[in-house]
Amino acid sequence: MSASSAFNDEKGGSSSVGEPEYGHDPASGGIFSSDYKRHDDLKEMLDSNKDALKLEAMKRIVAMIARGKNASDLFPAVVKNVACKNIEVKKLVYVYLVRYAEEQQDLALLSISTFQRGLKDPNQLIRASALRVLSSIRVTIIVPIMMLAIKEAASDMSPYVRKTAAHAIPKLYSLDPEQKDQLIEVIEKLLADKTTLVAGSVVMAFEEVCPERIDLIHKNYRKLCNLLIDVEEWGQVVIINMLTRYARTQFLNPNINESLLEEGGGGDKTFYCSDEDEDEDEEKEKQAEVSALAKRKPYVMDPDHRLLLRNTKPLLQSRNAAVVMAVAQLYFHLAPKAEVGVIAKALVRLLRSHSEVQFVVLQNVATMTIKRRGMFEPYLKSFYIRSTDPTQIKILKLEVLTNLANETNISTILREFQTYIKSMDKDFVAATIQAIGRCATNIGEVRDTCLNGLVQLLSNRDELVVAESVVVIKKLLQMQPEKHSDIIKHMAKLTDNIQVPMARASILWLIGEYCEHVPKIAPDVLRKMAKSFTNEEDIVKLQIINLAAKLYLTNSKQTKLLTQYVLNLAKYDQNYDIRDRARFIRQLIVPTEKSGALSKYAKKLFLALKPAPVLESPFKDRDHFQLGSLSHLLNAKAGGYQELPDWPESAPDPSVRNVEVPEWTKCSSREKRKEKKVEKPFYSDSEGESGPTESADSEPDTGSGSESVSVSVESGSPSDSEESEESSESDEDEEEEEKEKKKKKKEIKQMQASESEQSSEDDRKRDRKIKEQKSNSESESDEDSESESSQSESSDTESEVEVKKKKKVSEPKPPSKPLKKEKKEMSLLDLDDFEPTPSPQVTPVNTFLSNSLVTDLEGLSLSDSVLSPATIAPSSALKNYELLHRITGEGLSVEYCFSRQAFSPDANMVAVQMHFTNNATSDTKNLHIEDVKLQSGMRVKEFAEIELLPAGEATTAVMGVDFCDSTQAANFQLCTHTRKFFVSIQPPVGELMRPVFLTENEFKKEQSQLMGMNEISENLTLDAKCRNEHAIVQRVTTAANLSRVPCGSDKECRFAGKTVTSGSLVLATVATKDEGAAQLTVNCEKMVIGTMLVKDLLLALTQ
Repeated sequence: MSASSAFNDEKGGSSSVGEPEYGHDPASGGIFSSDYKRHDDLKEMLDSNKDALKLEAMKRIVAMIARGKNASDLFPAVVKNVACKNIEVKKLVYVYLVRYAEEQQDLALLSISTFQRGLKDPNQLIRASALRVLSSIRVTIIVPIMMLAIKEAASDMSPYVRKTAAHAIPKLYSLDPEQKDQLIEVIEKLLADKTTLVAGSVVMAFEEVCPERIDLIHKNYRKLCNLLIDVEEWGQVVIINMLTRYARTQFLNPNINESLLEEGGGGDKTFYCSDEDEDEDEEKEKQAEVSALAKRKPYVMDPDHRLLLRNTKPLLQSRNAAVVMAVAQLYFHLAPKAEVGVIAKALVRLLRSHSEVQFVVLQNVATMTIKRRGMFEPYLKSFYIRSTDPTQIKILKLEVLTNLANETNISTILREFQTYIKSMDKDFVAATIQAIGRCATNIGEVRDTCLNGLVQLLSNRDELVVAESVVVIKKLLQMQPEKHSDIIKHMAKLTDNIQVPMARASILWLIGEYCEHVPKIAPDVLRKMAKSFTNEEDIVKLQIINLAAKLYLTNSKQTKLLTQYVLNLAKYDQNYDIRDRARFIRQLIVPTEKSGALSKYAKKLFLALKPAPVLESPFKDRDHFQLGSLSHLLNAKAGGYQELPDWPESAPDPSVRNVEVPEWTKCSSREKRKEKKVEKPFYSDSEGESGPTESADSEPDTGSGSESVSVSVESGSPSDSEESEESSESDEDEEEEEKEKKKKKKEIKQMQASESEQSSEDDRKRDRKIKEQKSNSESESDEDSESESSQSESSDTESEVEVKKKKKVSEPKPPSKPLKKEKKEMSLLDLDDFEPTPSPQVTPVNTFLSNSLVTDLEGLSLSDSVLSPATIAPSSALKNYELLHRITGEGLSVEYCFSRQAFSPDANMVAVQMHFTNNATSDTKNLHIEDVKLQSGMRVKEFAEIELLPAGEATTAVMGVDFCDSTQAANFQLCTHTRKFFVSIQPPVGELMRPVFLTENEFKKEQSQLMGMNEISENLTLDAKCRNEHAIVQRVTTAANLSRVPCGSDKECRFAGKTVTSGSLVLATVATKDEGAAQLTVNCEKMVIGTMLVKDLLLALTQ
């Protein structure tokens, strides 16, 4: 049975009883099949000897798991294939085992040895999957094996495997917490990892295993801050939350001065406190204020604190809401008040997202607006409520609007509230009424307006609206009861209609509390309430008893009998709270022989002046939880929550975050180069002579290698290591070189200002690098110096070097010393990569040479006939593509080629040279581009309009296209004064890169970091004409804009380049074997680019 037939049978819902999972029709009989025949076809396929059948079976099984089906009964059949040699099958087997290893531990344990072998597999995905499965078998007996596997994976060359090791650490810790010390060692090792892939995962492991070990973060703090922008999104969230806690322990409060001033201002006194307490509190406050002000010093922010704030700020533009929220909470907890405002716009942007995201964001905004109201005031309208918002979102927006209310915007907000009250959502209306009450409490100017509006709501038909209004009015009336006796009378009349218990209780409390303002109405209300006492809710009964007691104390003549009647009813109530209250009040207000002295103070107890309630936001005290956390969302401490530490009183030692740079990396680190740029003045009088002097000084010590390096760097072109070794040195050579350098210095000083500054800076850097190289070994001084020079040069100079490196032309090896001298002069273009030609002519490469390079060439002692800019013509190596045929273009034909030179207006664009030919009999005018249609991210820099192209003549123009590292076509209209032609330019993948020079050591180092998924290898048979090194180099560099990398082996050719837009490194290696066999390897950060480049190079080398 073939895989396809098995798949088709399964898809077609065969009547076979063994396929219950895939029958489309319930009547097919599959549903009623016996269990022992389930998945028989899959088991047969897994037992097959053919990898194709096994792969098909595993795909179907993984699809079942993805759909939520139970495939655990297939475990024995699947686990047998764990040793399968087919990588695709093995990957899917590991995916299955990760899912079911915990359920079928005994069977999984039988395959432990296979997993251990998988940890040594050459494929990084297999190694990672094996570790993942091993850590999913939660059996204590294999803890030592897991620990060993994690330690080995932590040292793996692949960052993907190291990331998996970091994921396995929390699993092992939860299985056996006693392994904590060993796991901390692994975490410490992984924290030092410099790859962005590992950073987020290891910080997550740190948070799970040892969040208290803050000392592990010290040395890695700056690295984490700098890597943050490139880490994956969920890693960013974890790192930001960890760094927030770290910063709270290591830096001083940036708002320390403001907080001291606030404390010095003194707080409100509590309602219940004696005079003695007040005096003591005042003295303590004064002492605290004096001591705090004495300690005040001008605050200076720690540079590391500023580094964290600066590096997290760009993440406010992240597309991931969790990242934006994490940065917002970091700024809220760590930034100076003046800088916190930047998060407001980002959080408001998140309000356009899904309702779930809105809910979390609004919870945090509501907390922020209590302390930092001004931050969100400009975005007030963003919190207006839409009719489509869910109730919870509406209530949170109400909360934010209420917090933002002040004297200037209250009228706008109240107008909004008026609209909200008409909503059909009753819970929302009730919340709006409460919000109006809070606004009235907080802003005295609108209290009367709000009160009048709420009183009008008392006539609303909806009982819930009326009830909520009553509760809010009751709270507002407590502030000025004497002015509003009419409102109290109006509310007393509502007792007949309102049935909501809370509202009835509020009305009764108001009448009892202010019975002196309504002496005639209060007894009548009590009479009505006494009638319905037995049918009322408990909360209402308690208020009826209170009302009776207060009226008995103030108007006993009218209410004595009513009070006794109510107390007798309460005495036999089912609720014991009401029975207790009735006994207590009877003893208190009706004096008897047994009643004590307390009854004398009954009136003071019941009718004491009570403070008006303060209507506060429910989010007032939530800020003690870290914003963005689950605990903050629930307003309760959740499991695993870590408290946000308080700011330290004095700043801890900042030197703990200093990292010592090892001696062997000092020369190559970019930071050192940046520091050395500042050591000398940017432009000094003596610098023109410093370069040659230092080079001359270094020559006697370093010998021929160093001398040749000096020459090649000064001339702007790196030379091959073989040529460096071959070049002999003599006094005459040295004198000529010195003259050549000085002459070039003079030429540079005559150039334009910007180029002059750049060149002199580069010279200084080159000389300094050469001087440093004296400490290195003589054998490697050549390559290292070139590498440092190449890396430290600016983009312009680098492009010149790359152009020269790319267009090498070889000459016959010099037979004698005079010829060698001539060759040294020609070293700019003579790099011995192409096949020897009979004549010593230089291939013309005008289109590849930048202006500064041509200027440099003019300064050298080369004959005008060889390198005169006027005689340089386009290279025949460039492939021309037809953009517009002369028939389609009505006589106008257009061809284009990729000139492989830097596009000066924008370095991220590919230069496209267009050749226009007018074959018509009439002139063509106004040649230009219109209606450019591009894929997302692509850009075009149009060529200047060609006003006139006479009949029979031709012209060229250069345009720039940013293809965004993709082979998508750039579509546009080519327009003349009469016609428009739709055309498109589609680049081969080899033209999306620019050459970059690397030494052999640098190439190997970069290649080791681009293994695994970033490496693509293919075996091939070279074309009969492409069996030597020169032919291979020529074909590869023709197919792709790469530069040759020096190589000590005759069997390998190496090439390097970077993508034009993103600068991603592209490395290619052609390793030749016997009888024309070869292996092509491409390492590239962008896997799509790498895959397409492999196809193009295969075609170039085999045809």
